[in-house]
Amino acid sequence: MDFQRTQWFKSAIYTWQKLLLFLFALLLYFKGFSETLHSESRTFELTIEDTIITLVKDQKFHTFAFNGQVPGPLIHVKYGDDLTIKVTNLTTLPHTIHWHGILQTGTWQMDGVPNTTQPEIKPGDTFTYHFKALPAGTYWYHCHVNVNEHVSMRGMWGPLIVDPPKPNQLEKKVTKDFILMLSSWPSHWARKPGYGGIPGDVEDYFTINGKSYPETQPIRVKKGDFIRFRIFATSDTVHSLHIHGHVFLIGCKDGHFLPNPIEADTVLISPGERYDLFMYADNPGRWMVHDHVDVHTTNGGNPMGGIMTVIEYDEVEKTDSWYEWKDKKFIPDFFYEESIKKPYGLFINPAFKGEPAPQ
Repeated sequence: MDFQRTQWFKSAIYTWQKLLLFLFALLLYFKGFSETLHSESRTFELTIEDTIITLVKDQKFHTFAFNGQVPGPLIHVKYGDDLTIKVTNLTTLPHTIHWHGILQTGTWQMDGVPNTTQPEIKPGDTFTYHFKALPAGTYWYHCHVNVNEHVSMRGMWGPLIVDPPKPNQLEKKVTKDFILMLSSWPSHWARKPGYGGIPGDVEDYFTINGKSYPETQPIRVKKGDFIRFRIFATSDTVHSLHIHGHVFLIGCKDGHFLPNPIEADTVLISPGERYDLFMYADNPGRWMVHDHVDVHTTNGGNPMGGIMTVIEYDEVEKTDSWYEWKDKKFIPDFFYEESIKKPYGLFINPAFKGEPAPQ
């Protein structure tokens, strides 16, 4: 009798375990379903254009720019959205777009790898991408044909931000959100599209959002702001970004939140990586933000250039006669800080527009 009772108990426990596992799986399914229930279908159009942009002063580059601008337009969507993105190639070379960080579950043909997941988009042709915006996070899009040239020195990159269904505690605090896309450029190939991106290239210009200091813009904040910096390394160079006067939290790497955010004042970022930094604006002043790789703060080998900008607090007047940016014309949305506050969509930025390249 004891043996039968023991067997019955074992069977009952096993049955309950299976039932609990089933209920847990069902819970996860409906959680995912509810998160995508309010997703929307969004359709965008991108063109790839031969465009001349100015990095600083008279240093120009022939780029293959998305919608004629570098960086490309901000694409800002929410978790689970169904995206349709029509891409037309108006240049004389083939291209694709890789949606860097998007998992493409069930849509591997949309991953943008030429002659592996899709044919190249030939000059004059159009290709339409269809995929779900999953997972949430800070991502980017870039060409995947001849990446060493097209991405590293022709400006074929732009930000792709996927908002989560529910913000976490850090995200709820954010009052200002800035996008900084870091890049390096070898001027030897500036006017030679279709060439470059080879071992031995020497990058001698370095940019934030396609501009070198002093053509960058200040980051304007006020005391009490809780800031999110989304940092991208878009070329084949390692950067070491330092913010003076503050300690920040490294909250995300490559779009994913870290289980234990790290306090730092400098972050090392390798090619293709993204880091989301969270910082209290608690120290009014004017504070330098710069790359700590020394050569990255030069323009053509000349110091005081490259990846440099300044955090300007509203509380601090800009009347000092010696302040280099005292009379600087402020261009809002240089860091997409205004666009990212708007309803979801694709955002063109006139500040990043170049001129059509001579044919």
